[in-house]
Amino acid sequence: MKTKILVYALLALILATIYFAEAQQPKKAPRIGLIFFRASAADRPGQQPFLEGLRDLGWIEGQNIAIERRYANADSNRLRDIAADLVRLKVDVIVVRDSVAIRPVMQATKTIPIVMAVSGDPVETGLIDSLARPGGNITGLTNVSPQLAGRRLELIQEAVPGVSRVAVLGPPDHPDWKEFAFAAQQQKVRLQTLRIERVDQFEKAFEAAKRERAKALIVLPSYLTNFHADQIVDLAAKGRLPAMYGTSAYVAVGGLMSYGPNIPALHRRAAYYADRILKGAKPADLPVEQPMKFEFVINLNAAKQIGLTIPPNLLARADKVLK
Repeated sequence: MKTKILVYALLALILATIYFAEAQQPKKAPRIGLIFFRASAADRPGQQPFLEGLRDLGWIEGQNIAIERRYANADSNRLRDIAADLVRLKVDVIVVRDSVAIRPVMQATKTIPIVMAVSGDPVETGLIDSLARPGGNITGLTNVSPQLAGRRLELIQEAVPGVSRVAVLGPPDHPDWKEFAFAAQQQKVRLQTLRIERVDQFEKAFEAAKRERAKALIVLPSYLTNFHADQIVDLAAKGRLPAMYGTSAYVAVGGLMSYGPNIPALHRRAAYYADRILKGAKPADLPVEQPMKFEFVINLNAAKQIGLTIPPNLLARADKVLK
């Protein structure tokens, strides 16, 4: 009897030791795949909003979360390989920083959750079923909002009082063309559409704007226009054409003004989606959000360069004024 008791005691001790050892084993930290299209590995500051968003939700890189960063260095041919690499690593969620990278990632996996930090119109382009019910394995944020077209048109008219003809530059399939047509009708402004598909069409588009006596320009944000922001800003300056852009990146390289979603805020918000998914939520059940924070930026040096005086009341409403 005593022998049996001793055996049971030893077994209990062994089992308790095994259980304790397993309990002491550190749990494997979940992994996020983070894809950058335009950025390089040196672009650490550009990652801060997302990392700060994770930190606010209790995720600290190197402690309870691991991040696999991949950079395409603006080479679209690398996106498919990058996506395939993250799929092989079996990361828990993939966050896509640039809209051009979304489709290659979707083609690489139908099971790993995908979060869009920035996208165009994901419904119009067929990425999701609807904003409320995206379906599939993708969700996140869009930088498209119905109010943007009308607001940009209003602001450029305030910057250039009396303007009656405004040129709009962008790719033929951009979802904002309809919104601009409606806004122009409401605001009694004539639009000149400058539809471009390649970078070698930029100069001819500006020549057409000059020929038709456009007094201002609005540039639709897209992969094509954003990637060649420097060239577009330079052509607008040479033509002394007041221009409104979709993101502050244009103003940073010398553009006159921009009105659009606060991109760092979108990247920060992407952390919320990653957090929900890591805690068990399905992408199909997480509605895609439209932007909630917008910023209006003016570059006074650019205004001076083209001989434009920005009205004081417009300056007072700007979120940032570059001097």
